[in-house]
Amino acid sequence: MKRFVATLIVLLPFAFPFLTHGAVWQVDSNHSSFEFKIRHLTVSNVRGTFTKPKAIITIDDQDITQLKVEVTIDAASVNTGNTMRDDHLRGPDFFDVAKYPEITFVSKKVTKVDADRLKVTGDLTIHGVTREITMDVEGPTLEVKDPSGNFRRGATATGKINRKDFGLTWNRVLDTGGVVVGEEVTIYVEVELIKK
Repeated sequence: MKRFVATLIVLLPFAFPFLTHGAVWQVDSNHSSFEFKIRHLTVSNVRGTFTKPKAIITIDDQDITQLKVEVTIDAASVNTGNTMRDDHLRGPDFFDVAKYPEITFVSKKVTKVDADRLKVTGDLTIHGVTREITMDVEGPTLEVKDPSGNFRRGATATGKINRKDFGLTWNRVLDTGGVVVGEEVTIYVEVELIKK
């Protein structure tokens, strides 16, 4: 019996390689930002952020293409610095947070561009609609130990989507031409991660 147990322990890592590679990290929301930018009245850009993100990221430094990302954002946490506009974004014309309280992203494929850059493809769900998108990622950085003994690393992700692809179609035409809200949304994510 002892010999069987010893053999099982030796063989286990080969049978289940995911047990030996890949560390699990979570987002430190106090040192991270999930931001977006969209054209307003065709003349300027409005920036906003989501203040309640959660994310679990699994990083295998031996094979970075095995990176796994799962993000969940409280849609009601949208903040553009204007209460009336934020209430409008939470309502049925846009995110409709009463029906669709979460925005999610789940990675499906990771491609290594070079030593410091990746392309992460996954399913983004907004307003109950799921579309595949690809984000350009810088990082993840090498891990460091903070003064409290926690291991940390970071990454930056950028991408663009068309809001109409997710059923966010509200708009108004201006008397002088153009519309109130643009269609293209630029996404900018800066994350600091803590090893679980």
